[in-house]
Amino acid sequence: MPVANGRSYLAIPGPSVTPEAVIRAMSRASPNIYTGELHEITDTIIPDLKYVAGTNGDVGIYITNGHGMWEAALANSVSRGDKVLVLACGRFGIGWSAAAQTLGLDVQIEDFGQESVVDPERTREILAADKEGAIKAVLICHVDTSTSAKSDVAAIRRAIDAAGHDALFLVDCIASLGCDRFEMDNWGVDIMISASQKGLMAPAGVGLIWLNDKAKAARARLNDVSPYWDWALRINPAEFYQYFDGTAPTHHLYALRAALDLIKAEGMEAIWDRHETLVRAIWAAVDAWGQGGAMKLNMKNPSERSHAVTSIYLGGEDGDRLRDWCETMCGVTLGIGLGRTPPSAYFRIGHMGHVNAHGILGVLGVIDAGLKALSIPHGDGALAAAATVISKAR
Repeated sequence: MPVANGRSYLAIPGPSVTPEAVIRAMSRASPNIYTGELHEITDTIIPDLKYVAGTNGDVGIYITNGHGMWEAALANSVSRGDKVLVLACGRFGIGWSAAAQTLGLDVQIEDFGQESVVDPERTREILAADKEGAIKAVLICHVDTSTSAKSDVAAIRRAIDAAGHDALFLVDCIASLGCDRFEMDNWGVDIMISASQKGLMAPAGVGLIWLNDKAKAARARLNDVSPYWDWALRINPAEFYQYFDGTAPTHHLYALRAALDLIKAEGMEAIWDRHETLVRAIWAAVDAWGQGGAMKLNMKNPSERSHAVTSIYLGGEDGDRLRDWCETMCGVTLGIGLGRTPPSAYFRIGHMGHVNAHGILGVLGVIDAGLKALSIPHGDGALAAAATVISKAR
C-alpha cells in the first residue's frame, strides 16, 4: 500500500522546493505594470542579485530558461564565425556547445568526460597554443547538473591569465548559484548566467545574466545583436519595460523578491555552509549503502562534487526502479539519470535552495526503504552515518 498521500517532496535538481513565503508572494492579482510597487520591487531586486553573485557588475533579467541564457550570453559577447572554447564535463557543457554551433560559432570542445572536472592546466595549454588569439571566449559550467561535477572556476581564471590570453570567461551557474560558493568578481568571471528555479527558489521561467566592464566592451563592438537578447537596455533601462524588453514577468518578480529576502536574512556564508553540511550527510549515506552493493557517487573526489546536486550510480535498471518506487510509494521524486549511459543505472538527488536537515534525512530514509523493498543490494548504517554528520553541525 502506498504511503505517499500528503505533501510530496521534490528532490530533483530543479525546479527546487519553493518556500511558502515565495508561494504566498505570488498569490495576488496582476499588478499595474506602468507605475508603482512593481517598479520599486524591481529596483530592489537588482542589487540583491549582485549580492548573491558577488559582483559590482550589471544584471540583466530575461523571461526564459537556462537554454535561453546560453544564447543571451553568446549573443552579446561574440559574433557569428568567432571561435569559442567549451570546457565540458557533462551533458550541459555539451549542450552549451551545441547552442553555440547553432548560432554559427566555431566551437572547439574539450570534453573531460563524465567523471572528472575541467583541468585548469589543460585549459592553459590550449589557450597558450592559440598564438593568434582566435579563441574569443571560454565557456564552462561551474556545476554540470548531469554529473554533479564542480569545476574550480577560480583556477580556470588563473589558467587563462597564465596563458596570457584575452578571451572572455563565461560561466554557467544555473545549478550552482545560491548553493555552491561562487564569487564572480573575486574569481575573475566576465559573464555569468543563472535561472530562477534552483538555488534562487522561485518558479522556472526567469533567466539572469551578470556582466562586467570587459563584457560590456565586447558587446559595444558587435553590430548585430538580436533585439530580444541584447542586454544593453536591460542593464540600463530608461523606461521600466526595457528591463524585460516588454511586459514584466510580474509574479516572478514578486517571487524573486520574497526569495531574495530569505537569502539576505540567512546570508551567503551561512547558505553555503548549510548546503555543505547537508550534502556531506548524503555522501555519508551513499558511502554506507555502497559497502554492500554497487551504489557509488559519480564524482570520487569530494572537492569536485557539487553541493547542489548529487549524481549516483546504482547499476542496471535499478536507478529507474528506485526512482519509481520512491515516487509512487512514498511521494519523493528523485532526478533521472540525465545524459548518462545507461540512464536507468543512475539517479540524482537535488538539494538546492530551500533544503534543511529533516528534508534531506527524509529523502535518505525513503531511499533506504526503497532499497530494502526492491531487494537492491546495499550496505547498512546509511541513515546513522547521515545523522552523525548532521549532529556535528555548528
